[in-house]
Amino acid sequence: MNASITTRAEPTAATTYPVMEIFHTVQGEGLYSGQAACFIRLGGCDVGCAWCDVKESWDASVHPQRSAADLAAEADSHPARIVVVTGGEPLMHDLTPLTDALRARGLRTHLETSGTHPLTGDWHHVCFSPKKFKAPVHGFHRLAHELKVIVVNRHDLGWADAHAAQVDPGCVLFLQPEWEKRDRVMPLIVEKVMADPRWRISLQIHKTLNIP
Repeated sequence: MNASITTRAEPTAATTYPVMEIFHTVQGEGLYSGQAACFIRLGGCDVGCAWCDVKESWDASVHPQRSAADLAAEADSHPARIVVVTGGEPLMHDLTPLTDALRARGLRTHLETSGTHPLTGDWHHVCFSPKKFKAPVHGFHRLAHELKVIVVNRHDLGWADAHAAQVDPGCVLFLQPEWEKRDRVMPLIVEKVMADPRWRISLQIHKTLNIP
């Protein structure tokens, strides 16, 4: 499975990004759930999920610009060695300078994306979470180490299978209930996982445990 870049700009640590927040916490979702991580949340999103819980990230223009070098230095100041780049939709930006700066400090680079833009950057782990609001770019499925599908209703389970059919065999499959509908959809997810053990359940444990 190859998560290397599909396009590459001339890397420079001086490249800047609109940053909504950077914070040290515990990964609450997916394959690395429960592990310490530093999150870099970039501004800008052209997907627009109706249930998004960080809509304030959508407008990149309202967030301050910070350099790749500055972000890497702050990330390296925390104990966690995993750095998760998220959004918004982080692939709206060329992430090569950022991952170069992070890797130069010995940090693991993890990406959370809807796959709606070509992959840039050099990643240890790509969490691909496709959305119905905007289709992923062609071929993105093959770049994913982790497929995480947000479940709002029963129809999403069949939609998840359609995406699972396109990823590489080593990709780990997760179904995650949309937070506001979790009580209604969890029985559907449990039934699905029991019938098809390829899938695992992802829970937003950071919300359950009130972890920032």
